[in-house]
Amino acid sequence: MLKEFKEFAFKGNLMDMAVGIIIGGAFGTVVKSLVDDVVMPIIGLITGGIDFSDRFAVLKRPEGAEDAVYFTADAAKEAGATVMTWGNFITAFISFLIVAFVLFLILKKFVAALEERLAKPEEEKKEEPEISEDIQLLTEIRDLLKEGKA
Repeated sequence: MLKEFKEFAFKGNLMDMAVGIIIGGAFGTVVKSLVDDVVMPIIGLITGGIDFSDRFAVLKRPEGAEDAVYFTADAAKEAGATVMTWGNFITAFISFLIVAFVLFLILKKFVAALEERLAKPEEEKKEEPEISEDIQLLTEIRDLLKEGKA
């Protein structure tokens, strides 16, 4: 049983999965940086300087502070307000769209390459080399001689 576990844990699938998870985590970090540092500033410029990461709505203010104004979601939370940080959701959604689009492109290329690789053997099988008349005649003579001896 220990031998089977070693084969499972240290060969093939588990190691491939571990590598995939580590690369996926690193990919997530790169995408987060792409969204936070590249895409969101561009969207901010397009929308007139809006930074979505600090956009929020106060749903419920603490008692006695009904007229309080909060400039950041953290300040509102510290004061005891119930806050909906919708800007973080927009940032996460844009991040999701970028990841999904990149994975779509990668998988599309992978599937196209796989289909091309699978199609080649079928094409090679279809293209049988033409046999010259001399070879065909010699093959027929050989077959007739075999039949005559039998």
